[in-house]
Amino acid sequence: MSFDQIINNFNTSLENLFKLHDVIPQFSPLIGDILSAPVLLLAGAIIIFLGIAGEVFFKKTGIPDIAFLMILGVIIGPILGIIPTSTVIEIVPYFAAVALILIMFDGGLNLDIRNVIKTAHYALFLSVFGFFVSIVSVALIMFYGLGWGLVESILLGTMVGGSSSIIVFGLVQRLPISDQTKSMLSLESAITDILVTITAFVLIEMLVSGIFDPTLAITSFAKSVGVGLVLGFVIGIPWAYVTTKIQNVQRSYLLTIGILFVIFFAEKSLGGTGALAPLIFGLMLGNKQILSRYLKFKLPKISLDDPTHRQLTFLLRSFFFVFVGLLATLGRIDFILFGVIAAILIYVTRIPIVKISLRKKFSVVDKKITIAMIPRGLAAAVMATIPLTVGLQNAEYYPQIVFVIILSSVIITTIALTKAKSHIPKDSTSVDLPK
Repeated sequence: MSFDQIINNFNTSLENLFKLHDVIPQFSPLIGDILSAPVLLLAGAIIIFLGIAGEVFFKKTGIPDIAFLMILGVIIGPILGIIPTSTVIEIVPYFAAVALILIMFDGGLNLDIRNVIKTAHYALFLSVFGFFVSIVSVALIMFYGLGWGLVESILLGTMVGGSSSIIVFGLVQRLPISDQTKSMLSLESAITDILVTITAFVLIEMLVSGIFDPTLAITSFAKSVGVGLVLGFVIGIPWAYVTTKIQNVQRSYLLTIGILFVIFFAEKSLGGTGALAPLIFGLMLGNKQILSRYLKFKLPKISLDDPTHRQLTFLLRSFFFVFVGLLATLGRIDFILFGVIAAILIYVTRIPIVKISLRKKFSVVDKKITIAMIPRGLAAAVMATIPLTVGLQNAEYYPQIVFVIILSSVIITTIALTKAKSHIPKDSTSVDLPK
């Protein structure tokens, strides 16, 4: 499936979704002016205000702003109709792509490659084992609780099988945990985003064609990972050197953003997910000091505290969280019930996985925060809309259940993180892994 097809399918599926479920209140005075510039600007202004309010809320209470923003998105969208869902549908695919590129890039910038190497085996185990257990847990609920077919149940489990890199990247930078734990959680979420996207697409193609070939899944995964890694390294390393020469050049930051967009296009065109290459590219740029020692090039003083970049990533995060709430589908009671149960089960099954994976090298707080990191997000939301465009059985139900799981998982994460931070000794902080 090409990138253009994915974009078109995403647009069509969202339109079909809201036609089917009539989410937008008919009394909304803005419905007749869906695509007008004032309405779009109003939507942008409200989301910016909510993003800033959420950040203040986090600083005042210590409670992550994710659930706060999502719930407010539901209130101003589906419930009150202040911002009609149809208004944002037209920009959804493009915003999702830009958010994915820049937030994955930002995540890579903030990772220390030495910590990534130290924790890669932990992240790989957590992501693969956690992904598999989440699929099994959710699939069992759908199969026995709602009477779905086995493959359809596995597909839904796949959609919500991994934590959201966009949410995790934003959270770990503000949590009192070791640098190694930050790297591990960031890398885990990036891996699971890739697992969710590739596996779900393969399952959908199998359901449409009626041909079930495990070899296809393995080949697609290997190709996607290979493309992302090669592009990230091949472009990232030379660009890390180039940026040392153009650091003081006007618009140098925009040049880097332009390169990011080219990388995303190339990765999607070559069969990748579009997420891994920006992450590796950011990792290379964020570790220029280390690369310069090995590649023997001189490097001026580096500062990652770019106000433009920080403002841009803040804006995208705010848009993303409120956007998920704006696209809420308030469906059947049994879907809400089973969605909440699925999110709880994802959290409960993560506890033994973390205890098995993380040994004495990690502090109690690091372990508790790792357990809490179950938020589902962008990958799940995008993949839930694809079945609508290909006519799968129960296609209209995927978005309803997935939204409930996303919101429930974010609320659970918020509560669990608040409890985890209460275990931090007042006179100490988390300790890094021994070198």
